[in-house]
Amino acid sequence: MKALLFTLLGCAVFSAGAQASSSQAWSDHQQQVLKSCIGASQLKQVKALGKAAEFDDRVGYSALLLEGRYPQKHMNNRKGTELCLFDKKRKAAFVTEWTPGQP
Repeated sequence: MKALLFTLLGCAVFSAGAQASSSQAWSDHQQQVLKSCIGASQLKQVKALGKAAEFDDRVGYSALLLEGRYPQKHMNNRKGTELCLFDKKRKAAFVTEWTPGQP
């Protein structure tokens, strides 16, 4: 009986540690997506609009909407939105202009 108790306690300790490291890994991933997407953006004063959408690992991408200001003089500091796709395998971000509601 004692052996079973120690086995169960050991499993509980190890699973709690795994969850904590998974939580940290998740947080690190979110920070990497944010940093990479902001770095790839063409906008100034750029910030994330919400959290990244996480696609299944078979797809391998996270998606994040960004908002900022166009830096070009002719754009008159107008607000702009970009969609960033973060490739999880290559650890690389790619952005494109995003205009919601436009065909």
